[in-house]
Amino acid sequence: MTFVTRLTLQSGDRAALDAIVDDIKSTAERKGAALKGPHSHPPKKHSVPQHCRLHADDERRFSSWSYTVFTRELEIHGHDNLARNIASQNFPDSVHIEAEVEQIRGAGQSN
Repeated sequence: MTFVTRLTLQSGDRAALDAIVDDIKSTAERKGAALKGPHSHPPKKHSVPQHCRLHADDERRFSSWSYTVFTRELEIHGHDNLARNIASQNFPDSVHIEAEVEQIRGAGQSN
């Protein structure tokens, strides 16, 4: 059985995100892991309204706060220890990481 670990990294700081992705990529290449990606998604722009006061009847607002989120996806096939070590690293607060593990069974194998 092979495990596929899908890492999704998101950040508003594109330089920090790309540096971490490059570090993961070089580590996987050095260890000989099968790596797919990084796959870049189109940046998502978000806009958050800002109220002047907390009172619900007050309609006054500041200008909206806008920010952009950049997303990169990587897949590590096999090399479970490498994937576990990468996912458990201490990343900067500006980078959010999600790890999803999927078990792949070979053809002809039953439950």
